[in-house]
Amino acid sequence: MKTLNLGNAGLTVPVIAVGCMRINTIDRKDADRFVKTSLDLGVNFFDNADVYGDGACEEIFSAALTAVKREDVVIQTKCGIRKGRAFDFSKDHILEAAEESLRRLRTDYIDVLLLHRPDILVEPEEVAEAFGILQASGKVRYFGVSNQSPLQIELLTKHVKQPIVANQLQFSIAHANMVTEGLHVNMLDDGAVGRTGGILDYCRLKDITVQAWSPFQYGFFDGVFLGNSKFPALNTKIAEIAKKYGVNDTAIAIAWILRHPANIQPVTGTMNPERLADCVKGSEIQLSRDEWYAIYLAAGNILP
Repeated sequence: MKTLNLGNAGLTVPVIAVGCMRINTIDRKDADRFVKTSLDLGVNFFDNADVYGDGACEEIFSAALTAVKREDVVIQTKCGIRKGRAFDFSKDHILEAAEESLRRLRTDYIDVLLLHRPDILVEPEEVAEAFGILQASGKVRYFGVSNQSPLQIELLTKHVKQPIVANQLQFSIAHANMVTEGLHVNMLDDGAVGRTGGILDYCRLKDITVQAWSPFQYGFFDGVFLGNSKFPALNTKIAEIAKKYGVNDTAIAIAWILRHPANIQPVTGTMNPERLADCVKGSEIQLSRDEWYAIYLAAGNILP
């Protein structure tokens, strides 16, 4: 399994992260098998969040690790969402959420803790205090964010001493506005609308790893584009390139993300061990420039 450096923290991780948001949809035996398969494939970086299954996903995941040495896995989780009520980056909530995640994960430390979506009422001084306490106590090693803009990260880093190592953002072939707005600079078409604030280039400049969530989805959980009749040209092109490399469409969708020089790390969401293996095959493929652009255009995007 290929690896990358997560931000500038000196932490080496697989180029693919295993998302555990749906691990509560399978039984214990299948969860054990899935985690074992992930490790056998060399994908030992697992992404969780306290809101996934209202905490159940962290518990199920940790139960599947009973025969695994803690140092052999990298555990990332997220906090900051009080479901249906508020986003909360207060010092007290971050500290409480981290303790609860530690308990559910049955571990003494979390490798990476991300702030989950922006809290508009954030007081960065409180975040700095919380991060300082968690790091000094050894309970969290590294910190990051999710779905945040360049200026939101700048506001945090004005006070937070620890480097922000990751920013988890939605990105896929069919949700590619992070690259589209870069292609349409100074144009008057819809592609030129700056919805991300230049977050992709910002993260590259600041050595922040972009983690791509929902790498097979279009819209906001509207469904997957692979095999979807709404994307005939895209699926035809992906199938053509998949045949050339002797893999399936899942591998090509992952390879497309990994081809970007920003070293974007896809966060898979599948609980199917065979499909995860297909994702890993995608990490072994280096698409050509022409292939990357052909897939981008087949998704309905245009070049100015």
